[in-house]
Amino acid sequence: MLHLLEERIERSRLSGATRKPATGLNVKKIEAIIKPFKLDEVKEALQAAGMVGITVTEAKGFGRQKGHTELYRGAEYVVDFLPKIKVEVVLNDDQLAAGMDAIRKAAQTGRIGDGKIFVTNIENAVRIRTGETGPDAI
Repeated sequence: MLHLLEERIERSRLSGATRKPATGLNVKKIEAIIKPFKLDEVKEALQAAGMVGITVTEAKGFGRQKGHTELYRGAEYVVDFLPKIKVEVVLNDDQLAAGMDAIRKAAQTGRIGDGKIFVTNIENAVRIRTGETGPDAI
């Protein structure tokens, strides 16, 4: 069995069949965790900066503030996870600085819990409706 597999690999190598090269996309994804009441401002700032589409997810979490205590009917309880919004934007490298700046300025209150912005590389993309791949799918 192993011999057959080695033989198939060798034939593939000799026939010139190689792995498909990477798409070479110059695309990034921004994930921003923001306060819920800042969503409209962030959305408008991204649209003003020329961003076409965003994805928004309701989330709960905490960072350095580690939640807070509240009083309800005389009993004190700890709220560990605070409501947050996760905004995701996929954009070309040349739009990255403008997108990050738009989010930071719109989401900033100057108080603890304003959130974070994360940037990751996108290796490939596929538009489901048409099957377009790479930069055409963005």
